[in-house]
Amino acid sequence: MRVIPPSELIINGDGSIFHLHVKPEQIATTIILCGDPERVSMIASHFDSIECDILSREFHTMTGMYKGKRISAVSHGIGPDNIDIVLTELDALVNVDFATRTIKPEHTTLTLVRIGTSGGLQEISPVGTYVVSKYSMGFDGVLNYYKTPDGLMDLDMEAAFCKHVSWNPRLAQPYCVKADEELVERIGFDMVKGITIAAPGFYGPQGRYVRAEPADLDLNKKIQSFEYKGDVITNFEMEGSMVAGLGKLLGHKAMTVCAIIAGRVAKNMNTDYHGSIEGLVEKVLERI
Repeated sequence: MRVIPPSELIINGDGSIFHLHVKPEQIATTIILCGDPERVSMIASHFDSIECDILSREFHTMTGMYKGKRISAVSHGIGPDNIDIVLTELDALVNVDFATRTIKPEHTTLTLVRIGTSGGLQEISPVGTYVVSKYSMGFDGVLNYYKTPDGLMDLDMEAAFCKHVSWNPRLAQPYCVKADEELVERIGFDMVKGITIAAPGFYGPQGRYVRAEPADLDLNKKIQSFEYKGDVITNFEMEGSMVAGLGKLLGHKAMTVCAIIAGRVAKNMNTDYHGSIEGLVEKVLERI
């Protein structure tokens, strides 16, 4: 049996995990993820009671009860690299014995729903739309650092996409992961569903041009015209690929749902999107 060394699993002096500063007993098995630490407070404002409120860097965790369900709200900050931290530590909190530093014999499955903001890439995903990531396509390359079993990634979709857009070999190889099907239907049965790209940056990697010119000015047009088995790429965001990919790799039910706040086709933007996000939070709380 492998004993996980202190340099691999860092446990703080108070018994909490390194980045999140959360102890195993403080996390629920149903978790809502979001980028903004302040959004955790907004989510938890709907709870009937609150057990804990922990802030560490950009990682904010609040656990409480909502209509008889124990739920944690956890912020992850911006980017797929942060998801690598947060999902690994959330999994360790429920599936590793901190006293012996060994994996528990019985696996605990987490339900993970990320609520985010996003840029719409199709006419079916204009500003104000709620979009569920049926598939997540990672431009970040982070999941490629892990040993993944056959079937975890959709290699055919990946190959079709790379051929369609003439993918630049200097960039990380895209990877495609299907979200948990039952969770997608439960949360997003009345929402737009499609393929979501998770980019490793907000500007150039999403085709935004301020002063530094993207390497391929036509990439977004090629992305918008891609279709795979009836699904199109509906939106850009920055974390869903690792939520879906690492979540599935670790044996959890995971998905992302986003409120579209930027119209990348119409080139419009809603900076006052808090009402839209709160409406999405309320739907997810009822359905999770």
